[in-house]
Amino acid sequence: MYLKREDLLHGGAHKINNAVGQALLAKKAGKDRLIAETGAGQHGVATAMAGAALDIPTEIYMGKKDVERQKMNVRRMRLMGATVTEVTRGDAGLAEAVDVALEDMAENIEDTHYLVGSVVGPDPFPRMVREFQSVIGKEAREQIQEKTGELPDACVACVGGGSNSIGLFHAFRDDDVAFYGAEGAGKGPDSNKHAAPLSDGEEAELHGMKTRVIDDDTEVHSVSAGLDYPGVGPEHAMFHDTGRCDYIGVTDEEALEGFQLMSESEGIIPALETSHAIALTRDIADKHDTIIVNLSGRGDKDMDQATEHFDFE
Repeated sequence: MYLKREDLLHGGAHKINNAVGQALLAKKAGKDRLIAETGAGQHGVATAMAGAALDIPTEIYMGKKDVERQKMNVRRMRLMGATVTEVTRGDAGLAEAVDVALEDMAENIEDTHYLVGSVVGPDPFPRMVREFQSVIGKEAREQIQEKTGELPDACVACVGGGSNSIGLFHAFRDDDVAFYGAEGAGKGPDSNKHAAPLSDGEEAELHGMKTRVIDDDTEVHSVSAGLDYPGVGPEHAMFHDTGRCDYIGVTDEEALEGFQLMSESEGIIPALETSHAIALTRDIADKHDTIIVNLSGRGDKDMDQATEHFDFE
């Protein structure tokens, strides 16, 4: 198993790949304000970093429940000068933060760039974000060949909106490489509390895209704020429909096991989002000789939740 260490990037996650690219485009286009949505806070942090570096005022929309469970990242955003606006409508989660950001963009399109954080939304956002995140797969492809002399048998990544996973998969899309996407199965597929539209959802339209979403009777839930989204990027929906990728739900409990496994075995504390991919890799490890796992982010932000679960104190 080889880890693609996106957790080592500035900010602690893959999100900076996309944030810098879009912020530079916004600067070139003469926009004088950045807005973004965030769930886990990592995209908000990356956008705040880019805004500070390029001297562009930045506002981050974040669901109230995510503000409460990702307090450290909220502090980081505010420290870097970003305004963090709590979204209280509906379930007060990532989907509602996207709603408000899209409304802001529509009202302020002349001077504002919506720095979308995942491969979701209306065209060209999914393609734009994929392009900026494709550096993950390009690097991984080169690195694995340097290490082993061949391509991997499989690639594994967590899937919420799906940017880190598409970023990894894109470089191997035409090769005989198996793809596995770990979705947030929450309390379990039969609980009606999950965030797994690909393994347990239906085709619909959401946020300007045709994709797969969880049904109205299901409460969107994942232990990881970054996977707590009712839909998924349209390219993932296509991969699902064509069978190119196996999307498998990973429960909260299994993800926490992955969190502990990586921490104890490698001395790397992963994000809870990433922990879903680690747990899935454990389950499919016997099927493949060489596996690349995208370690999309570090787990500093999740220590309060982890401490509560494992009773470290």
